[in-house]
Amino acid sequence: MERFRLAPDYDISRVIRGGWQMAAGHGAQRSDDPIADMIAFADSGVTTFDCADIYTGVEELIGAFRLRYRELRGEEAARRIGVHTKFVPDLDLLPRIQKRDVERVIDRSLQRLRMERLDLVQFHWWDYAIPGWLETAHWLDELRRAGKIRLLGGTNFDTAHMVQMIESGVPLAAMQVQYSLLDRRPAKTMVAAAAKYRVWLLCYGAAAGGFLSDKWLGAAAPRGDLENRSLIKYRLIVEEFGGWDLLQALLAVLRRVADRHGVDIATVASAAALRRDRVAAVIVGARDRAHLEANLAISALPLTAADRDEIDAVLTGAKELPGEVYALERDRTGPHGAIMKYNLNREIA
Repeated sequence: MERFRLAPDYDISRVIRGGWQMAAGHGAQRSDDPIADMIAFADSGVTTFDCADIYTGVEELIGAFRLRYRELRGEEAARRIGVHTKFVPDLDLLPRIQKRDVERVIDRSLQRLRMERLDLVQFHWWDYAIPGWLETAHWLDELRRAGKIRLLGGTNFDTAHMVQMIESGVPLAAMQVQYSLLDRRPAKTMVAAAAKYRVWLLCYGAAAGGFLSDKWLGAAAPRGDLENRSLIKYRLIVEEFGGWDLLQALLAVLRRVADRHGVDIATVASAAALRRDRVAAVIVGARDRAHLEANLAISALPLTAADRDEIDAVLTGAKELPGEVYALERDRTGPHGAIMKYNLNREIA
């Protein structure tokens, strides 16, 4: 497993184990033993874990895993475990948010994760039209300077707001964004700005919720209710990208590339995202360790120029998703925003 130096005193695995699918209420079958699954990931070199304050029960699970891993593997091995969480204040709270609200949630994450300092806190703000997002970013930075947070990042901010935070004095180390062969919005302006301001991208959605996988090659477009909100979300992205027929053409190309390397389609799709400019790591959504071998292959896959050219050729028929990073999802009146849950902290407090 490749590693990446995200900051002078902090490195991560280039494949990060995502936590959303471990959340209660996600809508999918969870692992019977999530702590054993996390131990297997860590032992294999995937030592960085992503979660959020709004992923119900996940911070507590990771906290229990950290304690168990230290007992099993010792202090030195435990120090290699990195945990990235998020600060996602409820939409209803935004108009009246105060510093004490920020500190309360950060303290709660510290307690749940059983940490003295959070490795990376990624800040999200639902609606730019509601004032307070920049002041909130500075409150988080005060907590960083107080020793409760090692590094600050953002999640799903667009380029302009990311730059405004940085230029106001908030030292962002990373920005978590959706970035895949289907969704190339970060390449419009964010990649260049990230290079200028030395921000690294952490990518989710590289396998598009599973649509970029062998499961869907040759399959008919899904109809009716889908298994979880993740599939609903990425089904909409497929439509924005160009529809089911174009997805099938892309899957066929990815299968040919995968055959040449002895891997699966999702590994190729994730490796393609990992090798893009300014990308430090890809986040894999894993219910359990069933796909661990494939996840480990992502960082080692040597995509050739011929592989990339073949993939790029089919992408010439794709549509550019409109707007900046997360613009579609920020429209609460549109189909992408309508599936979001905006007040999860209130529901799980």
